[in-house]
Amino acid sequence: MFEHKNPYVLRKTMKMRKECAVCKQPFNIEVGFYYGSSYVSYAVTVALSVATFIAWWILIGFSLQDNRFFYWMIFNSVFLIAAQPYLMRLARTGWLAFFVRYDKNWRIPPAGQLERLNEEQEKNW
Repeated sequence: MFEHKNPYVLRKTMKMRKECAVCKQPFNIEVGFYYGSSYVSYAVTVALSVATFIAWWILIGFSLQDNRFFYWMIFNSVFLIAAQPYLMRLARTGWLAFFVRYDKNWRIPPAGQLERLNEEQEKNW
C-alpha cells in the first residue's frame, strides 16, 4: 500500500501507491479521503494510552506521595511520539479497510475506475 516499507523514513512515510500491485484496487478513493483516518488514529492512541496506564498501574503503581503519575505521562508521550509514523500508517490502512471490503472473487471483475477522482484538486488539501 505504501511506497516504502520503513515508516520511520519521515519524508516518505505517507507516500502511497496509486493502486494495489496485485488486485489493482485504487488507493486514492476521492480527494481528502484519508482525513477520516484521524478518527482511527485517535481511537488507537487512546487505547494505547489506556493500556500503558493500566500496565504502569499494575507494574509500578501510582501514589500521591511521589511523581510516578508524571513519569507515566512522560513515558506515554515519548512512546506515542515514537510510534506515530507506524500509527498513521495503521490508521490509513484501517480507514481504507472500513470502506473497501474484501472480495474473494477479486480476479473475476477487475476494479473499475473511480468516478469522483479529481486530480486537479488532489494537492489542494
